[in-house]
Amino acid sequence: MAKAKTIDLTAAEKALGVELFKNRRASQALHEAVTAYRAARRSGTHSTKTKAMVDLSGTKPWNQKGTGRARAGYKSSPVWRGGGVAFGPHPRSYRKDIPKTVLRTALRRALSDLATQGKLHSGLVPSLKAPKTKELIAWLKDAGLPLSVLLILGKPESTLLKAAHNLREVDVRPAREVNAEDLLRRRMVWVSEEAWKELGTRLNAGSKEAKAS
Repeated sequence: MAKAKTIDLTAAEKALGVELFKNRRASQALHEAVTAYRAARRSGTHSTKTKAMVDLSGTKPWNQKGTGRARAGYKSSPVWRGGGVAFGPHPRSYRKDIPKTVLRTALRRALSDLATQGKLHSGLVPSLKAPKTKELIAWLKDAGLPLSVLLILGKPESTLLKAAHNLREVDVRPAREVNAEDLLRRRMVWVSEEAWKELGTRLNAGSKEAKAS
């Protein structure tokens, strides 16, 4: 088993057919994309009851005058224990709308950082005899990859997906679905030789759309 080949910035540009960032440009796009991906995963199901929703009487707890106590309007007031919550959270969507051009730029930025830091690798798709975790672990060790790695494939491989199911820090993604946050989640990123073309097509889509318009 040959070790995974380290891909530097020049090799990545050649494989993708697109120019990558050689400085800190587009860092804001990467930040916005990662924030949007994480926000979209929030359930937004938190809920509190307002004073109109609590099951308490709407009558006054005591007379307005003559008791020597402060005036109180109703038992469901937020100032009382068991009353409603003022300005509390309610179900909502945290999803953010991000332009496709920003998401593509963020993907380029993430790939640029990985290539610059020596965390980007490539090689042939492993041919596992069976969807067993121990076989995948053996392949990762032979390839010189850690057990915290993202594997990007040209097309879904059911055997590889099943083998990685029990490894918490090994992610398997097809090239057409991988995003900037996926690239930053693990210590290393490995791209199959077939997946480079798909990634390049995605990154070049913006320039084709611009020419068409």
